[in-house]
Amino acid sequence: MRTERLSYDDGSDTAVCEYCGRPFPDDDLLALHRGTRHFEQLPDDQQAAYEAAYADEQESVRLFRLKALGGLILVYFGFLMVYAVV
Repeated sequence: MRTERLSYDDGSDTAVCEYCGRPFPDDDLLALHRGTRHFEQLPDDQQAAYEAAYADEQESVRLFRLKALGGLILVYFGFLMVYAVV
């Protein structure tokens, strides 16, 4: 199934959900939307696209959480060292 795209004057374009008409800035977000809102209506190729986009999103979230945790640990021990010196 072909994805409809809207083009704007500034050169940007968006992908549009063919089930509800909502615009999305890229195809990954559109695949995630389709999978969460219209999963029962999707053909097999779009279900596979949703599952791939979901796996990529989970990996990105996991990496962000690890980086945030590392940053918090560095800030905590930084303040602890400053407190110990002062």
